[in-house]
Amino acid sequence: MLRLEGIVEALSNGSTECHEDFRLWLTSMPSTSFPVLVLQNGVKLTNEPPKGVKANINRTFYDMNDEHYDTCSKQRPWKKLLFGLAFFHAVIQERRKFGPLGWNIRYEFNNSDLECSMMTLHMFLEEQEVIPWQVTPVALTLATLTLTSQP
Repeated sequence: MLRLEGIVEALSNGSTECHEDFRLWLTSMPSTSFPVLVLQNGVKLTNEPPKGVKANINRTFYDMNDEHYDTCSKQRPWKKLLFGLAFFHAVIQERRKFGPLGWNIRYEFNNSDLECSMMTLHMFLEEQEVIPWQVTPVALTLATLTLTSQP
């Protein structure tokens, strides 16, 4: 982090020559060791999940394009299970605000995890001629947990 701070300081005071259109983009998780100079000299953007389960579900479906939504050959089960997955995602996102209460390990089920789960659901529905509704919730839960437990 000290090296990053030195580089940003050199860029900001003009001691290092760079193109006039040069922009430095950084992404970071919250960190106490992040250089203050970088924060002071930069524009900060945050992307936080919407507040509330309803807003989160709306955002999930708003971010999904029609092509992705209509690609499954089994439209009715796909849309029902997709809503269930979006609801699960929204509840997990909303649950984060309570911290460690009731959770052994804090895990953020973020948008990339939701996307992987949606792809798994799509693949599951396309491969099955008849949907085994008795095992579908268990299979999807196991698939989601397997995907999200990967480092």
